[in-house]
Amino acid sequence: MYFLNWRKQNDKGFIQKADVRGLFLGFYGQKSGKNRDFKGIIGYVILYLFIFGFLGVIFFKVAESLCEPLISIDFGWLYMALMSLIAVAMGVFGSVFNTYSSLYKAKDNDLLLSMPIPPSSILAARLSGVYAIGLLYELIIMIPTVIVFFINAKVNFLGILFTLLIPFILSVFVMVLSCVLGFAVALVSGKIKNKNFITVVLSLAFIVAYYYVYSKAYAILQSILSNPQSVGNGIKTALYPLYHLGKAAFGNVVSMFIFTGIIAVLFFAVYIVLAKTFTSLATENKGGAKAKYKAKTVKAGNANSALFKKELRRFLGSPTYMLNCGLGLILMPILAVVILIKADMFKEMISAIEPAKEIVYMLAAAAVCMIIPMNDITAPSVSLEGKNLWLIKAYPVSAKSVLFAKLKLHCVLSAVPVALLTVAVEIVIKPSLAFAILIPITAVLFILLTALAGLFLNLKTPNLNWTNENVPVKQSMSVMLTLFGGWVVVIAISAMYILVNNYINPTVYILLADVLIGVICATLFYWIKTKGAKVFENL
Repeated sequence: MYFLNWRKQNDKGFIQKADVRGLFLGFYGQKSGKNRDFKGIIGYVILYLFIFGFLGVIFFKVAESLCEPLISIDFGWLYMALMSLIAVAMGVFGSVFNTYSSLYKAKDNDLLLSMPIPPSSILAARLSGVYAIGLLYELIIMIPTVIVFFINAKVNFLGILFTLLIPFILSVFVMVLSCVLGFAVALVSGKIKNKNFITVVLSLAFIVAYYYVYSKAYAILQSILSNPQSVGNGIKTALYPLYHLGKAAFGNVVSMFIFTGIIAVLFFAVYIVLAKTFTSLATENKGGAKAKYKAKTVKAGNANSALFKKELRRFLGSPTYMLNCGLGLILMPILAVVILIKADMFKEMISAIEPAKEIVYMLAAAAVCMIIPMNDITAPSVSLEGKNLWLIKAYPVSAKSVLFAKLKLHCVLSAVPVALLTVAVEIVIKPSLAFAILIPITAVLFILLTALAGLFLNLKTPNLNWTNENVPVKQSMSVMLTLFGGWVVVIAISAMYILVNNYINPTVYILLADVLIGVICATLFYWIKTKGAKVFENL
């Protein structure tokens, strides 16, 4: 009995460590599984600090605008409740798309369930990963929230202690909400066709709603500050746990027990439901109805066409891949429509700076290029081969052909949305003939740069040891560097013009920038064709 209990605890701990470790695979060598060298770890730390630091500064300003006014009228509890509500929204937004695949779609679920490990241990380990992701996103808001609170509020020792504990307890609530949504998706996904399409549509609806609220943030803040009593009553009625959260931050012991107790009850209720249904949902056959065979003539295709179709099927078959690496495919047509609808407003802005029209044209090209890195389809494409890499290497095709298929998919999918956005921009700004030619050329070069850079970075930092595709798609160095690196390149080229604008006109400058981007693209293409192909063969 002692041995069985020891084995149970160790199995659970092993899975839990592997699950949480999977969230931070960037700190490990992807082929060896060993720790990266010191420089590699420092690079990851700097990148994460930059991203989360940037977001933290934004929410620090939001916290500042709310904290002092509300504390001055004895509504400090409302400040903590509101900021915690925003943190919950951020935590759910960051982890909800990860929860379903983490709990029910992990590649090693069948293997683990076939072993003498209790399903409850597997579930607990999976939940630890969901909790860690939710906490990570939530802390982006809660850290500046707590700092601003301590600066402006006068609290006793218990208030300090409770305030420091609140983010970790609140993250349990984030996990509960994420699990409820993931459970709903798991129930529905096995009973509907085209579930990938539906997942993408629902996710896009969630994103649109999120950004709509974000666009109205200033008006919402003004409304709160002008009528805190009404908002406070609404919080007490509809979000009772957050009311006690706010009170607990000031050292109220009863409120801390009520807040913690409510969260604990919700967690155990959800855990019981998940534990009873985990095995059946994790092993449910999602293959749908069996297709009937129909005899038909199939035309033979060449190897390159087959590789391209393979890449396309993977992209269209993964909502996570589509949403995270192809969001620009949706945003660019939407922005094109918005630009045409708001054409009068943009024309009025341009007419106000008539003498500097060429700078407007250059900024228009930069704006188009800022959206292009949101399509970073090649960035995780090598990593997504995962444990099946041996299959593609067994095909009678060269590594170069495999990599070119990945590049082709990126460029083909990006071409039409970028063309629509570019046409809409040119219709509105009516550029000179030179810029009418240069803007599309710049956009095409930036598509190539993004595709080549993403594939280059993924070949340099592949992750083939994942059990959940969220890891290579959402948490890899190559994806982050492709996205943020693309933005940095655009900003750097635009900022550089400030230093040389007295010596060179915008037309010549953007032409030189295009030449530079073209040279970089040619260099990356040659590397992928030669050394990159060898790297892929040796993975």
